[in-house]
Amino acid sequence: MDNIYFLMLIALAILAVADLVVGVSNDAVNFLNSAIGSKAISFKTIMIVASFGIAAGALFSSGMMEVARKGIFNPGEFYFDEIMFIFMAVMITDILLLDFFNTLGMPTSTTVSIVFELLGAAVAMSLIKIGADNGSFTEVVNYINNDKAIQIIFGILLSVVVAFSIGALVQWVSRLLLSYNFEKKPTWVGALFGGFALSSITYFILMKGIGGTSFAGESYDIIGGITIKEFLETKVVVLVLLNFLIWSVLSFILMKFAKTNIYKLIIGVGTFALALAFAGNDLVNFIGVPIAAWQSYEAWMASGVAASEFSMGILAKKVPTPTLLLFIAGMVMVLTLWFSSKAKSVVKTSLDLSSQEDTKERFQPNFLSRGLVRLAITISESLTYILPLSWQTKIDKQFEKPVIALSKNKVHELPAFDMVRAAVNLMVAGILISIATSYKLPLSTTYVTFMVAMGTSLADRAWGAESAVYRVAGVLNVIGGWFGTAIIAFIASGTILALISFGKGSAIAVLLLLAILLLARNYISHNKKAKELRAEDSLNRAESSSIQGVIIESAENISNVLKRTNKIYTNTINGLAKQDVNLLKKNKKQGEKLSNEIDDLRDHIFYFIKNLDENSIGASNFYINALGYLTDIAQSLEYIGKVSHKHVNNNHKKLKYNQIKELKQIDLKLEEILNQTQTAFTNQSFEQIGLVLNQKDELFAMVSDKIQTQIARTRTEESSPKNTTLYFSLLLETKDLITSTMNLLQQYHNEHDSSIAPATIEQPKKS
Repeated sequence: MDNIYFLMLIALAILAVADLVVGVSNDAVNFLNSAIGSKAISFKTIMIVASFGIAAGALFSSGMMEVARKGIFNPGEFYFDEIMFIFMAVMITDILLLDFFNTLGMPTSTTVSIVFELLGAAVAMSLIKIGADNGSFTEVVNYINNDKAIQIIFGILLSVVVAFSIGALVQWVSRLLLSYNFEKKPTWVGALFGGFALSSITYFILMKGIGGTSFAGESYDIIGGITIKEFLETKVVVLVLLNFLIWSVLSFILMKFAKTNIYKLIIGVGTFALALAFAGNDLVNFIGVPIAAWQSYEAWMASGVAASEFSMGILAKKVPTPTLLLFIAGMVMVLTLWFSSKAKSVVKTSLDLSSQEDTKERFQPNFLSRGLVRLAITISESLTYILPLSWQTKIDKQFEKPVIALSKNKVHELPAFDMVRAAVNLMVAGILISIATSYKLPLSTTYVTFMVAMGTSLADRAWGAESAVYRVAGVLNVIGGWFGTAIIAFIASGTILALISFGKGSAIAVLLLLAILLLARNYISHNKKAKELRAEDSLNRAESSSIQGVIIESAENISNVLKRTNKIYTNTINGLAKQDVNLLKKNKKQGEKLSNEIDDLRDHIFYFIKNLDENSIGASNFYINALGYLTDIAQSLEYIGKVSHKHVNNNHKKLKYNQIKELKQIDLKLEEILNQTQTAFTNQSFEQIGLVLNQKDELFAMVSDKIQTQIARTRTEESSPKNTTLYFSLLLETKDLITSTMNLLQQYHNEHDSSIAPATIEQPKKS
């Protein structure tokens, strides 16, 4: 039986490494968001700075390991075997939960997840012990550190409200003073801002870095016989003022004589500080439990007492964590930062929600986001009656964004926000976390950094009328996910603990295998989605300013649409023939995906037209008409996919053999024409389009003939209204699909061959 605990220790060590990987993937958003979003410094430099911060923070994190040992439950109430079961349940739950959120690209709190996993497993084990002793379930309070759990919940609420509000206020004041033309302000203005920001970040480094080390708890005569930590907590005003004076003077010198961009320096130092705080504060979330398990195992082995009789009161004592383990953990975190694709997807979520520019919105608005936006508009309109018009004009002028002149208006290459907002994000997050640390208030670095970023986005007017409901919905989704983390962590950890407690070694083996399978499945699924985003069949926005340029650029889009049209239509007919509801369901989603991508291209029309040369206005008409025809094609496919899936999903009668045969004939002819057209666009051999257009009448005649045949069939032998409705819907929508395709080809043919009059082109029917 003793071997099982050694094997559990090995399993916990492996889970610790895996947890470090998924944990860094989730928390990278905390310290990378501002630097990446502002594009103030190169990505490589950002990663190097963050790596040094993580490495330093990992070595300083020893003092934080107490949370896993005694922060949530009273270890003296449990025996060694029970503690090991608790730790195993916590680690299995943690890695699965964090990986789930990473796969979704949603930032969540590793602090809250580990706390509520420890709480859930400890409560479950307490209830099992109480039940076995026929005790009262009210005795559970003797096993749990209730004050800590309440503090954590309070910390969530506090960090959400306070971080958002303070972030918004500081950003609004900063923008009011500095405007978007901050680099043209007098040197002393930048020096004061630099002094304030850098002194805040420096104090943050001292509190979260040095303040968390073991030597910070030792007293020194040089600072009055008190500990470094006590000095940092009691001499706040002196430290901050001294820091402010030094950094303001240094900033002025750097800006005046070295021509240094002080905002880039703030972003670099701030990124290092948050990376250090993340590793120093959150490393316990990943390896604290396995280290506590290892120390428990050592104490139990030395005792010679049975596992079910050895009390774990030893965990209540302060035990230093070996520096070598901290160093190894830091290296794993650094490597994950460089190579994790999931870290990038989590960062992208935060950047999209805080972007100053137009982005593809990930979240759909809901009644709550609409209500909050309407409330904000009402409050804003009310303020216009309070503030004098001259004040409003001056304020609006400070918030006017400068026009960025580019050779091509590639919106997606612009920074998500400027350096002032990035600096404020880092500065405010550092201040709030430092204050919470000095008052021993537990809060999540993820929650603080995310909500500060959202608050500064709101104050900076990044959430305009075009995007507010989507951005607010996104923030609400993320916040909902945070509270969901606590609930899911508590329930899942308790459930897994119960399974382990009753199933022992067999249950642990099954759960570990299940965890490996789920992680592998999520990894494969994430890679598949990433490949789909990079796939050849994604549509690209036009950026040329001439008709010929648009023709060449959009040729690849047309080729991809025709390729996908061919596949979607063929899958529909095959799905109906086989009554395959799963194929039709997947096919319907493909039609919806194509329609959404084309809608995204239409949303970009504004930027395309703004980018045109005065002599190339004709390109806009060409591009708009082309998008209109593409929209018609996508709408026809979407409708065909929807009605086909609905028919089979509702278990209606199967289409008759002759109907399937006729549809297949149309499909084969359409496939032949689409393949020819796709080849023409892929090779940009637009003269071949004329050969395809010559087959238009034949294809129309075939569809019309099938319609007449079905009319005759309905009058004499058809007995199913649902079949008749479906069949006519398919034929009529196929006819619309062919019309839209041919109109698109005609437009390209006319532009390529100027001898054909453009007036013969029909206008899009649905756009």
